[in-house]
Amino acid sequence: MSVTTETQMIGDLTEEEKAGAPKPPKRRITLRRFLTPVVVVLLLAALLLWVSTLDLDSIEQRTLNLDYILRRTGEHLSLTVVASALVALLAIPTGILLARTRAKAVRGSVLAIASVGQATPAVGVVILLAIVWQTGYTTALVALVIYAFLPVLRNTLIGIQQVDPSVTESARGMGMTRNQVLTRIELPLAVPVILAGLRTSLVFAVGVATIATFINAGGLGDMIVNGLKLQRYPVLVVGAVLVACIALLIDWIAGIAEDLLTPKGV
Repeated sequence: MSVTTETQMIGDLTEEEKAGAPKPPKRRITLRRFLTPVVVVLLLAALLLWVSTLDLDSIEQRTLNLDYILRRTGEHLSLTVVASALVALLAIPTGILLARTRAKAVRGSVLAIASVGQATPAVGVVILLAIVWQTGYTTALVALVIYAFLPVLRNTLIGIQQVDPSVTESARGMGMTRNQVLTRIELPLAVPVILAGLRTSLVFAVGVATIATFINAGGLGDMIVNGLKLQRYPVLVVGAVLVACIALLIDWIAGIAEDLLTPKGV
């Protein structure tokens, strides 16, 4: 059959037949994706309504005001985002190198060292660094990087290792170099696993950043600790709810990014 005849046959298809032809999958944003921001908005609205009904004393008023809350929230987000960016810049290349090495002893040693940060209680990591180094923002940032390093490192290593060896061998048989195989095949196929590790790391960082207050690094942990020490429970509740809302929103944003960045068909 000639190309012309095939083209004529395709042109003779009815609209119903064309509609029934398979189409490439499209990414869909379901209603479930909008549930998290709705829950966060409802939580914040309920919190604002509750605080507005309270008779706050002078100590609570100095804390429960927009300027103070925005400043502490900014410090908290700064610690979280910067630490997560540093983790991505350090852990992903390290995971790629570990996946490339054939020395199991080296791989096991690096993973064991990275596991120490997460196995140690977060308060212990922060306090130990403050004792041997200094207090402040930089020390809290280093502690967050140490604590959140392992999920991204391990997921990068697993994501690359799970690529079917026959796929990489076929690519090399077609003349691709090792770097081309990595950038065009292995990393795109490992993207979902790597992004899942980054998502976990982000949520870890939000929670651990509350401990930064113990070394004078700011954040919403100031509100929680002050509420406990001074027995001002409205301050404690507001700080805890804000941290929870930030964690929910960051996890939601990371989930959307994971869906959008994952290659189609993976």
